[in-house]
Amino acid sequence: MIQAKIAEILDSNQFLQEFEVKGWVRSFRSNRFIAMNDGSTINNLQCVVDFENFNEELLKRVTVGAAIRVLGTLIESEGSQQRVEIEVKELEILGDANPEDVKLTILSPKRHSLEKLREQAHLRVRTNTFGAVMRVRSKLSFAVHSYFQQNNFHYVNTPIITGSDAEGAGEMFKVTAFDIENPPKKEDGSIDYKKDFFGKETNLTVSGQLEAETYALGLGQVYTFGPTFRAENSNTSRHLAEFWMIEPEVAFCDLDGNMDLAEDFIKYVLKYVLENCKDDLAFLEQRLLNEDKSKPQNERSDMNLMEKLHFVLDNNFKRVSYTEAIEILKNSKPNKKKKFNYVIEDWGADLQSEHERFLVEKHFKCPVILFDYPANIKAFYMRLNEDGKTVRAMDILFPGIGEIVGGSQREERLDVLQSKMKELDIDEKELWWYLETRKFGTCVHSGFGLGFERLVQFVTGMGNIRDVIPFPRTPQNAEF
Repeated sequence: MIQAKIAEILDSNQFLQEFEVKGWVRSFRSNRFIAMNDGSTINNLQCVVDFENFNEELLKRVTVGAAIRVLGTLIESEGSQQRVEIEVKELEILGDANPEDVKLTILSPKRHSLEKLREQAHLRVRTNTFGAVMRVRSKLSFAVHSYFQQNNFHYVNTPIITGSDAEGAGEMFKVTAFDIENPPKKEDGSIDYKKDFFGKETNLTVSGQLEAETYALGLGQVYTFGPTFRAENSNTSRHLAEFWMIEPEVAFCDLDGNMDLAEDFIKYVLKYVLENCKDDLAFLEQRLLNEDKSKPQNERSDMNLMEKLHFVLDNNFKRVSYTEAIEILKNSKPNKKKKFNYVIEDWGADLQSEHERFLVEKHFKCPVILFDYPANIKAFYMRLNEDGKTVRAMDILFPGIGEIVGGSQREERLDVLQSKMKELDIDEKELWWYLETRKFGTCVHSGFGLGFERLVQFVTGMGNIRDVIPFPRTPQNAEF
């Protein structure tokens, strides 16, 4: 007798061998055919019961959602829906699922909207869609670590509680041990954070970048992969309050090297999931095709899921300066005919998703890396170019979503960094340690940030970012 996962059994040729398998009932037809799933694959295992040899009361407990153990012989299936099946010798109910209770949940066979599934996020992973998404997410996560480890990067865990705001955006969640009803006050009535747990104002991190930079300047090349938080009141399909970020930082690397790294990394992880998630991606692609059929023709996707993935994997990324991109957009038909929601008029405009997608999908017809952005729309730590008005920043643009990666060559010159911080009213005392790295063997260094959920969203084709993380944290929602 072999204990095995369903994924292994479905690929097995060990016919007439006895297997033991545990999982959950997806369906039970004709008091004879149990469709069983254990989460190891999108595909169910058919278990055939000779009902005359089993207690009737036991079979009544084989209901959708019930956890069961099956022991039986692997045989070739006579049906066309599956290659193999288990001829059941022993059947044990490990956990009952009352059919009346199941009817009230998303486990019932009828189709449910994604919104409904979000309301039962603790159960939604048992559905085909979310099982597929979460298995792909898991493989992508492994691929991220695999790429960096194979390329001699060191994994660094940066603080989740921090006193700095890497982006300078100020949209942070405060962390305090104070009684919020009665915090200690100074004479001027303001809160006295010196009496708080850390002796200063602290927040949940928005990025591990600044701390990762300090480690790159000692270990050479590092990466972080951890949770980050934004207190941004954005109720959109692209924003989460809690999400995971991948942030490599590399010493002695300029912007060109940074772009090379980002392109190579993205292609590696996409190739990995295409090779290791075939069944799940095939299911998700079919799901998208079915979804598209219900949309008007002009709202349907130009590419199916596999085509989008190969569009990125099989094309070289086109590198275009921001200045060149602005000229292309200004002279484009959608801009001249005012079809863009945000019409491009002058150099310095902050590009929107519609502009980014036009460049990728219509103009260049390949992934695009934009570089050398206006300094006034980018963060303080990006290296100032000799023209004094642009910085060595880069964004990678994908079909369907626009920007997926943001990065830059970091400003290694102490005097320029201090000047930029002063312009933006960033307190040097708060980032004294960051400035000190420019005093002891400063060097050219670069890095980028990739929101992991944006990557999972692209790979799975899910339309809402809330559907690619197990328990989404969004405005007015911290359920589960």
